[in-house]
Amino acid sequence: MSAVFRHDTYFLFSETDGVIDGVLPLAHVKSMLFGNSLVSLPFAVYGGVAATEVAVASALEDEAQRIAQRLGVDHLEFRNVNARHEDWPQQDLYVTFRREIFPEEEANMLAIPRKQRAMVRKGIKNGLRSDIDSDVDRFFALYADNVHRHGTPALPKRYFQALQAQFGEDCSVLTVSAPDGRALSSVLSFYFRDEVLPYYAGDDESARELAANDFKYWELMRLSCSRGIKVFDYGRSKQGTGSYSFKKNWGFEPAPLHYEYCLYKRDAVPQNNPANAKFRLMIEAWRRMPIGMANWLGPYVVRNLG
Repeated sequence: MSAVFRHDTYFLFSETDGVIDGVLPLAHVKSMLFGNSLVSLPFAVYGGVAATEVAVASALEDEAQRIAQRLGVDHLEFRNVNARHEDWPQQDLYVTFRREIFPEEEANMLAIPRKQRAMVRKGIKNGLRSDIDSDVDRFFALYADNVHRHGTPALPKRYFQALQAQFGEDCSVLTVSAPDGRALSSVLSFYFRDEVLPYYAGDDESARELAANDFKYWELMRLSCSRGIKVFDYGRSKQGTGSYSFKKNWGFEPAPLHYEYCLYKRDAVPQNNPANAKFRLMIEAWRRMPIGMANWLGPYVVRNLG
């Protein structure tokens, strides 16, 4: 957050008898275009407080509010998995998808609904292969092209390089290639305890025809199964989108995410997302921009979105 996006960060923690019993990471995102906020956490699906006791969680959140008021932000945002402040305004746009990974590879294959399972087998029949990349080069080329086609700015390549450097073996890039070696689809995932979290992804335009996207997630699930991972976290999607339907078609059930807001200088929850109609012209213009220019300009825009 600090090194790549130059956002001021605040890492709150609680300690009792030398043992940390609560944490709350925050980042200050200040933008003339998108507003002034304190968020836990920007560019993240999940955030908010993690604590062993209710009193500890409340103390950390109280300190976050003091920091927010001292900074003069428009709002404080917690990206919670579970609701904590029923009286705060919420953003109900996002859901998450999580499911158990079975110990046996074949059981995981059979757990995929028939239509989507056929797509996985199509990818196998097409001779696709997956590899774990040592860098983000192939991933970024696919990711940047993918988001450009959707009319949204790409996160900078050095952000993904920083994630690899920071998380080490807990950050992995899996890339799917055609028999001729051409990269078709790629995903950057995190491993946490007994979970795998595919977080950022990109696909070539020909990926759908060759079933590379389905094959990619099957390969990630298969490899995770072999290393004893127990939970596949398909991540966040906006309701009513293609990615939402894709994950549903894989047999995953959506669970609501509770993005809660303490408003100080605004009357409503901010809508800084592509679903907002006021960004329609901007999205269309971004699609028409040459990708080289989009990749150069994108990091200056996206750092303000969070």
